[in-house]
This record gives sequence, structure tokens and C-alpha cells, in this order.
Amino acid sequence: MAKRVLIVDDEKAIVDILEFNLQRDGYETLKAYDGPEGLRMAREENPDLLLLDVMLPGMDGFEVCRTLRSEGNDVPIVMITAREEETDKVFGLENGADDYVTKPFSMRELLARVKANMRRTAAPAPEAESGDVIRKRELVIDLDRRTVSKNGKLLDLTQREYELVRFLAQNPGKIVSRQELMSEVWQYEYFGDLRAVDVAVRRLREKLEDNPAEPEYVLTKRGVGYYLAE
Repeated sequence: MAKRVLIVDDEKAIVDILEFNLQRDGYETLKAYDGPEGLRMAREENPDLLLLDVMLPGMDGFEVCRTLRSEGNDVPIVMITAREEETDKVFGLENGADDYVTKPFSMRELLARVKANMRRTAAPAPEAESGDVIRKRELVIDLDRRTVSKNGKLLDLTQREYELVRFLAQNPGKIVSRQELMSEVWQYEYFGDLRAVDVAVRRLREKLEDNPAEPEYVLTKRGVGYYLAE
């Protein structure tokens, strides 16, 4: 069955060109032209991915994204924005978006990101060589259930956050660059902006660490990358 992409954008020309290229790549498409309708369709139609513009009538894309995440909906969300401001990109990621592209965007890049986010939700995580469970002090990473617990309490991680800590745990002692994390966790090549990695690490630390300002698990090697403490 073809994967379904919900396009939410108030510019009909943008919707039309996205619909054409997505359908040519084998996806089914749904479309909405304002925030409330996009939110309704995301809830009722259960798409496999959401392409969500930031500037929308009725309810902006940030609010649509935040509402879906607050309801426990983990559909992959790629934000589309005409804004260049770094704060807008970070704001979208911190509200639960998985990724973003900026208008005017390369169709090749957008399709690659759609494919990558589809792939991460469809593919099971690779098994660790040491077994089905990875233990790091108080952390237990269950590869079968795709869960992480700390001191016996299940952590409420997004799929991306789970994959991030799982990848770091499966590479003990290795400092992993942001480019490598983008390739291995986000599953696409580096397109020029690695802020998504930094935001995901910050959000993960907020759930994982007793004091996110002084992390004990996900550590930074300045100028190199990130690693999971032994």
C-alpha cells in the first residue's frame, strides 16, 4: 500500500507542485489549506507523514505541530517555512517537528527528507551485538520494545529521541559527529544545516538527565560530536 503524505499549505501553487512530485514518486497525497483543517485531517486520516507550512490561516504550523504532539500523535512532521530566521527553525523542532525545509526548497532535497522520515518509521532498529537490551547505569534500552527506562521508570521519548540514544548506546565510547548522526539517525545526507541534531540532543537531555545543564549521559566533545557516557 502506498504511503500517504498530508500537505498543509495555504499556497495552492506550492500544494500542486508538491502533490505532483510526491505522486510521481509513488505516494498518495492529502491536502489542506489552513491550520484547523490540517489538524483535523491529521487526526482523522492517519497520514504517514505531514508536510506542514508554518504560516497558515486559522492556526499556524507551530500550533498544529504542538497540538498533535500533546495528543501523543508521533506522525513524522516536516515543517516548510519561507522564513530564514534560525529561531523559527529551532522553535519548530522544539515543538516536536522532525525536520524542516526552507522555501524556496530543492524538490530533490524535500523528497529525500520525506523518504528518510518514512524509512525511519517503517524500519525496525538494528539489533545490538550484545543482545536485546542495553544497560548504561540507570538506563535500560529495550531494543525489542523500542523503549528507554531510567531507574525503572519508562521515559516518554519520541521515536527520533529513542533512535538517537539507541545509536549512541550501540557505539560505546565512540564520539559521533553531528554529520554521522544526521546520516545514521535521520538517515539522509548532510544538506547544510545540522541544527536539528543539536535540538534533538537538547530535548533528549531534558528527558534523560537529572540536570540537563550538567548532563551525565549524553555528553559533548566540543568541536567533535556527542557520545554516551559509560
